[in-house]
Amino acid sequence: MEEKTIRKKELPEKRKLSRMHFIKVVHGLVENTDLEKHRQSQNQFGILFGNARDIQYRSIGIKGMNAGWVSVARAHMRKYVILYCHGGGFSTGSSLYARVLTSKLAMSTSMDVLCFDYRLAPEHPYPAALEDAMKAWNYLMLLGYGARDVILAGDSAGGNLALALSHRLRREDRLLPRGLVLMSPWTDLTLSGESVETKQELDPVITKEYLKNMSVAYAEGEDLRDPLISPLMGDFDGFPPTYIQVGENELLLSDSQRLHRKLVAANVPVKMDVFPDMWHVFQMTPFKTAYRAMDRNAEFVFDICR
Repeated sequence: MEEKTIRKKELPEKRKLSRMHFIKVVHGLVENTDLEKHRQSQNQFGILFGNARDIQYRSIGIKGMNAGWVSVARAHMRKYVILYCHGGGFSTGSSLYARVLTSKLAMSTSMDVLCFDYRLAPEHPYPAALEDAMKAWNYLMLLGYGARDVILAGDSAGGNLALALSHRLRREDRLLPRGLVLMSPWTDLTLSGESVETKQELDPVITKEYLKNMSVAYAEGEDLRDPLISPLMGDFDGFPPTYIQVGENELLLSDSQRLHRKLVAANVPVKMDVFPDMWHVFQMTPFKTAYRAMDRNAEFVFDICR
């Protein structure tokens, strides 16, 4: 039941500010008020920075839904598989954009990663994304994987989706995944976490206004306290081992901290690492801390797969 703040030698203040400015600039290159152009920019970003020579990418269809396998081009572990839910506030993001993360995850774990393109809001609000996550889960079961062979992972809204899928599987009396790996998960669409207010000047990636807009696009008119929308509100009794990574400076820090506390209270084996001076989904960056975080993801995965 571990919560740890990863401490390294403190960076000089100038270097911290320079790095934050870099992230704001890069994020600004992808952002666009035109939603479709924003999505296209993300895909181009993923293709440019996510593709790697020693990684194989294979596109597939799952009952009309686009998805893709990400695999290391070497002998690797095939007994277990990672089902990855991409982030993007439920309104943007794709398996292409997520390659920046899924490639690192495949490399660090030497496991196959399946990422799927769930339908996006506002065109397809809740429960479309969750239905598509279930479709991807059922696809793995049809391939012959058992629930205990699957590690469910996700970032931001994808972390929400991984948790919501676990809640739904349990509601349907189905077996849960072997473990959960969550990076900066958005667990509470009511935005009641303290850090949504206190970290507004520190997170260079997301804003409170952005979160409000994404919440409306995805779940307007729905009960935001439903655990399938805000997984934090659910009962975690019987949940699988969970690993959470979150940045010290991000708006959704409280979402992870409160989730950690609820998992501990439910006697779920859980570990959370808080990375100093980091922001929302910092694992996408080319910085050493991002690679160190992926190594820690791999350590957790190896530990639960022994």
